[in-house]
Amino acid sequence: MNETFRIIETFGYAPDQGMIRGALHLARMARTASELDVAFDRTQAERLLSEFRAEGARRMRLTLDRAGQMALEDAPLAAAKPLFRVAVHDARLDPHDPWLRRKTTHRALYDRARAELPEGLDEYLFFNTRGELCEGTITNVFVDLAGVTVTPALPAGLLPGVLRAALLAEGRVEEAVLTENDLRQAAKIWVGNSLRGLIEAELVD
Repeated sequence: MNETFRIIETFGYAPDQGMIRGALHLARMARTASELDVAFDRTQAERLLSEFRAEGARRMRLTLDRAGQMALEDAPLAAAKPLFRVAVHDARLDPHDPWLRRKTTHRALYDRARAELPEGLDEYLFFNTRGELCEGTITNVFVDLAGVTVTPALPAGLLPGVLRAALLAEGRVEEAVLTENDLRQAAKIWVGNSLRGLIEAELVD
């Protein structure tokens, strides 16, 4: 881990709801901190979130450095696009890479891919070296296969997103190993994260 390493949680705030899925985000941060042997003060984190107030929707970013120092930042939250144009990235992920399962600043490939998005494209999707669908640079992926909404299984190598976890817990989504053929034959595709929710996606070549 380099000097700028941080564990990250990004989520939304609404004046009438507070932190959207805040408890789930803190639970994931706690798990990541434990796995990486980083001190995490849950009480301090809860206080930071509960004391925040704003008049409009905000984009929240809670970070934890390797010394156990936390910071909460906020920024305006613009309306999400109703449709994302997505494409498959050429890089293939290693399904055994443990960093894919952790939300941290250790994500150079994803940052580079987002920086290289051409005009008119909103997201890149990644497959692993076994040809299994994984995730986007900032989103999990969901597809409609024969009327069932399915998302890639964690062993493919992907982040256990908070929105993804909530949808699985609610029984609205199932996990499965998905191929490129599944992606291209899907009746509908969505990408999403806890900040933006589910966004319908159009696959382009």
